[in-house]
Amino acid sequence: MYVCSCFGITEAQVKKHADAGACTPRQIASACKAGTDCGGCVRRIQALLGRGDCPRRELLDQRQEPAADSLAHQGAAAALVDTIRDVRLSDAA
Repeated sequence: MYVCSCFGITEAQVKKHADAGACTPRQIASACKAGTDCGGCVRRIQALLGRGDCPRRELLDQRQEPAADSLAHQGAAAALVDTIRDVRLSDAA
């Protein structure tokens, strides 16, 4: 049965993308364009995705830890930039 008549996307295709890790209508849209034209199928896509666990939730959780490390590195980099700017300002004076 068609879910998205604008792009001819079937329930089976949406389920295939969900099995491959697409957990949200936006991720489904990125995979196959369903829901990006008239938007009439977005609720049906949401219903097909259900409220179950995302198969890649563990991967997302693992990625959050390095993101926190990345923020720490960004903070250190910002502090270094501030220090360099202060040195340049004092050299200019």
